[in-house]
Amino acid sequence: MNNAATAKEPVAVVGVGQTKHVAARRDVSIAGLVREAAQRTLEDAELTWAEIDAVVIGKAPDFFEGVMMPELYLADALGAVGKPMLRVHTAGSVGGSTALVAANLVAARVHRTVLTLAFEKQSESNAMWGLSLPIPFQQPLLAGAGGFFAPHVRAYMRRTGAPDTIGSLVAYKDRRNALKNPYAHLHEHDLTLEKVQSSPMLWDPIRYSETCPSSDGACAMVLTDRAGAARAPRPPAWVHGGAMRSEPTLFAGKDFVSPQAGKDCAADVYRQAGITDPRRQIDAVEMYVPFSWYEPMWLENLGFAAEGEGWKLTESGVTELDGDLPVNPSGGVLSTNPIGASGMIRFAEAALQVRGRAGEHQVDGARRALGHAYGGGAQFFSMWLVGAEPPVG
Repeated sequence: MNNAATAKEPVAVVGVGQTKHVAARRDVSIAGLVREAAQRTLEDAELTWAEIDAVVIGKAPDFFEGVMMPELYLADALGAVGKPMLRVHTAGSVGGSTALVAANLVAARVHRTVLTLAFEKQSESNAMWGLSLPIPFQQPLLAGAGGFFAPHVRAYMRRTGAPDTIGSLVAYKDRRNALKNPYAHLHEHDLTLEKVQSSPMLWDPIRYSETCPSSDGACAMVLTDRAGAARAPRPPAWVHGGAMRSEPTLFAGKDFVSPQAGKDCAADVYRQAGITDPRRQIDAVEMYVPFSWYEPMWLENLGFAAEGEGWKLTESGVTELDGDLPVNPSGGVLSTNPIGASGMIRFAEAALQVRGRAGEHQVDGARRALGHAYGGGAQFFSMWLVGAEPPVG
């Protein structure tokens, strides 16, 4: 078999659609919510439901809404009746891994054009209960995700000597960026750095304003092959690399501050995309930061900063919207968090950046952008790198 027959098909993002993310979408059902995002991505791609070959859907655990296997009854809302439909689940990273499954179906030439969508309607259940399972299902934290991750943040501070102001700088930056994003959940026009720093301490050192909200929302993309990209009405984003990695939540020697699976995932993506210096070769990063301290932690984990140096990028303004390496120009998970969709929003926002369609939070001259998601007890990782030009080779 010749090389042309075995080479991967280039994958392009030709449509992106989101709902307006809010605390509670009481005007629509889950089906209405997902269809809204799907219709918007079809409009962006200028395609009809009939031109979609398959649907790949993802969300966080079903008990968040109390509806088991919702994908079965959502097939009609997503134009998937009589078409292949696949459900993906990898905890909080699911939005990213869902997009990667869809991209791989196109790359392998299983389908030519795929609609991928992720969602959460957290208002219909109790997410705090969902994140605090009783013994024997997890260790007795009884405090949700923040209680789990706060000790790892403190460990990072001890290792690096980072001052306790870093978390508030990240939160203030991301919430200001969110004001430029009409789809973001939190639009805090009167927010100041002082207000962030004086907000209640929830899990030392994590303050209330340094945490993610609980959102209802959905995000969708249309992925297609080279021929589909040629017919697209607007410039596409091309997938240059994508990878998933996982490791157990708890094992002897696990580094919660900088998990090995995260490092391995980033290294694989960079290898595929030909990235040798991510700090210089990547123009924008949509990073999964549900608690503000994870920006400097992930900057190191993903190779943008040397160990112990991530917080210095934040402090010096490098990660600001007009900085040398903008992180979360959309406002990030700190401003919008429909858990099942949060990872896909990161991937979609990276695609919008290189398509030049990010609106007021567009990074000038963005040609390559990284989308990043993690989930569980920092155990599931998914990432992709997209570019304005087709991949070489």
